[in-house]
Amino acid sequence: MKSLFCFTLLAFLLHATTATYHTKYFEQFVDHFNFQSNGNATYMQRYLISDEHWVAGKGPMLFYAGNEGDIVGFKDASGLLTETAPKLGAMVVFAEHRFYGTSLPFGNDSFIDKNIGLLSIEQAMADYAYLLKHLKSSYNADDIPIIAFGGSYGGILAAYMRIKYPNLITGALAASAPIYWTSGEGNPHGFWKSVTTIFGHNEGCVNRVKEGFAETAKYAQQGKYDVISKGFKTCSQVKSSSLMHLYGWVRNSFTQLAMANYPYPANFFGPLPAFPVNVACEKMLKANTAIEGMLEATSLLYNGTGDKDCFDIYEEYIECSDPTGCSLGLAARSWDYQGCTEIVLPGGSTNITDMFPAIPFTPEIRKKYCETHQRVTPRRNWLALNFWTDNLKLSSNIIFSNGDLDPWKDGGILHDLSPTVVALLVKGGAHHLDLRGSNPQDPPSVIEVRKHEVEIISGWIAQHWEKILGNTGSLLPLKLTSKSVAPKYRGL
Repeated sequence: MKSLFCFTLLAFLLHATTATYHTKYFEQFVDHFNFQSNGNATYMQRYLISDEHWVAGKGPMLFYAGNEGDIVGFKDASGLLTETAPKLGAMVVFAEHRFYGTSLPFGNDSFIDKNIGLLSIEQAMADYAYLLKHLKSSYNADDIPIIAFGGSYGGILAAYMRIKYPNLITGALAASAPIYWTSGEGNPHGFWKSVTTIFGHNEGCVNRVKEGFAETAKYAQQGKYDVISKGFKTCSQVKSSSLMHLYGWVRNSFTQLAMANYPYPANFFGPLPAFPVNVACEKMLKANTAIEGMLEATSLLYNGTGDKDCFDIYEEYIECSDPTGCSLGLAARSWDYQGCTEIVLPGGSTNITDMFPAIPFTPEIRKKYCETHQRVTPRRNWLALNFWTDNLKLSSNIIFSNGDLDPWKDGGILHDLSPTVVALLVKGGAHHLDLRGSNPQDPPSVIEVRKHEVEIISGWIAQHWEKILGNTGSLLPLKLTSKSVAPKYRGL
């Protein structure tokens, strides 16, 4: 017991905020659930690990549930884990999601029909579970607690890991996780309304955007596609058949600017200035014409380096099952498939509750798209049934955090569901700002929320050890006793 006391005291005396991550690979089953389809075939899953702050055998594991992209990018955008590791004497692991990054179960053949069917939330979570068991065994740390982290889709996965594998996951921080929207609950057009609200914080900005789309539509009605092409500096001539794609390309830029509306320059979606929404609105309002202003706003995303002479709207924006954008490259193919199977993504913009042109994307349109492009039919209600959307209060030890400047906020959990399933709001926060590393420009709210998150997590860790070792809370330092944290479980 004395060694446990020394460990917790030492962990809180450490203040280093850097860590060296090592890239490793774990041999995973290609199919965890069908014993015949692929037999015992395996693939190599990539993960990043840092154990330099870990107190061997006693420190927790902070586990990031990788989402739809290369895991290195999520590690770079999730400094909270690295900063928290020395405070808790923790090991940190970032695991890559199957069918993303280098974790391709069938290499170049991963995206053909017979193989991509093994891309699912359940398979990815089983990957994570096997990896966690392997790491605990490899480090001779079978008893240590594991705290799951994730942002956006990764935040959903972190929460689902706590629900599905409570034997492995002690608690979860789900940042900016639109867990209602992605399981088919709530307003299907709410995302576009939220983006509009964020731009609406700048007086006159929403009307200027509407003016730009109206001006473009007027030229299209007059057949002046050369004027539109010149106005948006497209590399190829815009035609009547490509007008809606141009609208989607513009809309996508506003989406990304809203999500990455951080108080300092960031590179999450490419090089962007501090508060890019404010910068975009300022440029639009100062421009001579509405179309010129929209070009300057979209250029923030698509030409952040300033080296493009024209825009290839088909290379820079891919239409897919997710109207908010499927990214680019192979990741776009994977996310398109996930949006056609389990995950329910936003419907189209309406031009009624939002500032964008009406671009319909009903469940019927999505179904037709998915059957044509992915040869599958979406199962809209599966996630809600499988992961308790209507009864999340029955779970425990989950933090749902959201920023009030995040367009995904309204699709997430904004109020406490129970004393241990809590909601925290980051005032002045964009998409999972609390997961990012500390910055001098951070708003006071995110500093307090991060502190509160670590306090709650510390309480979970203390409760875990009390269950493992018995009623020994009195021998633990105050900062790691569950009693010291319990009164603060309520959301901010």
